[in-house]
Amino acid sequence: MPSVFPPHLSRRWALAALVAGSALLGACTTVVREPAHPQVVVREVPAPLVEVIPGPPGPGMHWVPGHWAWRDGNWRWMGGHYVASAVPPMPPPYVEMVPAAPSPTHVWVRGHWYWGEHGWVWARGAWVLR
Repeated sequence: MPSVFPPHLSRRWALAALVAGSALLGACTTVVREPAHPQVVVREVPAPLVEVIPGPPGPGMHWVPGHWAWRDGNWRWMGGHYVASAVPPMPPPYVEMVPAAPSPTHVWVRGHWYWGEHGWVWARGAWVLR
């Protein structure tokens, strides 16, 4: 279908429509940003210390190896010692899901095993203030 406008006006009209359309399209775009994921700071369990195991103090005594435990806001080395009951090996750590931090001033302390009155006890991971 032939244009009702002269050719030089048709080009201007098309150019004006293109510019107006681009402006409208630009005004309708939305920038989506991913929410900022705060970096989780983890207080890892330190590597075990090397201990010299002394001879048992008596028959039927069993060695509990030294290990790290979270005490008083820090990792503390719990030295190896002898007990009268059998000592199984320390179990492997549990895989824990880390929940959202209560605040940016908290750090995650991983769960860990420690020797309790009746054997190995799992201390669950927890958020603590830095």
